[in-house]
Amino acid sequence: MTHSSCVRSVLALAGIALLIPLTGCERPSADTLQTGFRGTAMVQLETASNTAEKLAANQLPPPTAALPPSGTKASAMYQNVQILGDLDSNEFTQLMLAMTSWVAPKEGCAYCHDAANLADDSKYTKVVARRMIQMTQSINADWSAHVKETGVTCFTCHRGQPVPANIWYSNDGYTPRVAYAGYRAGQNVAADSVALASLPEDPFSPMLRDSGQIRVSSNHPLPAIGKPTPDIKQTENTYGLMMHVSDALGVNCNYCHNSRLFSNWQESTPQRVQAWHGIQMARTLNNEYLEPLKSTLPAERLGPVMADAPKANCTTCHQGAAKPLLGVSMAKDYPSLRSHGTTTAAAPAVDTTPAPPATPAP
Repeated sequence: MTHSSCVRSVLALAGIALLIPLTGCERPSADTLQTGFRGTAMVQLETASNTAEKLAANQLPPPTAALPPSGTKASAMYQNVQILGDLDSNEFTQLMLAMTSWVAPKEGCAYCHDAANLADDSKYTKVVARRMIQMTQSINADWSAHVKETGVTCFTCHRGQPVPANIWYSNDGYTPRVAYAGYRAGQNVAADSVALASLPEDPFSPMLRDSGQIRVSSNHPLPAIGKPTPDIKQTENTYGLMMHVSDALGVNCNYCHNSRLFSNWQESTPQRVQAWHGIQMARTLNNEYLEPLKSTLPAERLGPVMADAPKANCTTCHQGAAKPLLGVSMAKDYPSLRSHGTTTAAAPAVDTTPAPPATPAP
């Protein structure tokens, strides 16, 4: 046998040896869910491992047992009850126990309260919790266009942690992650916030704090007075936000858009309108409830760059699922979280959010 023949034989044997471990491997089967129009390939793919991960990440806490009415209001039973005072004291106690399991199961009541004086407001966590109850009521009462009848509770975001795992702080493009790179305008390094895309890592400041236009191209041919023209930065921020939304919900672009023409609302799914309301909701929550807590929070809870308060984005609630907690409603068992005010009766949900334009711009 010649030398070249030996070499060929050795290479052939090596190739067979490399293939043997692969003979038992095959691409995992995937279920498809049609979410758009027929014939447009607007589907979502789900593998067994994806499903298992989502189920594991969305386990519900045990329910808090309801107590029979006491006939006494919480404001008469306890001191310094500034909200929820009109609840029956036993319903109030049930909600407090539930909030403890949702937010601070290890720390217990002492996470917010002085155990020797429950009425004391010296702990910042109690002041924050009071405001978060009001925010939860606002989400459920005012933003039904996004949360529908499912609603939210503290557990939707906290998942048993005092600080939700998925919050964000502004850096406004000023954080050089690589020292020698200088000012990077907040991009050109793959970031988790935009699903590892090399896009601006903080699309939230312009889009979920400010009212930046979510658009990648102009709807008029030339610059014109009174008609803003998207620049490259706005386009990049838009793509960054869209990558975030897709990653946060565990879906692809076709969940909302027809890829034939992403901008066309008539060819989009109803989920796109729901997402539009979600973006408006996030802006409102960040500006009216979360950012104002800056003066209440200690320095270690503020952002490392801009010293701003922690804020919410899509991942804060969704955490990889198209519907938070896979669509299970916990809010239905806590009517006091479903309406404004302090009464136990749940007021009808009134959607006060602005509607999308009748003919949305592309």
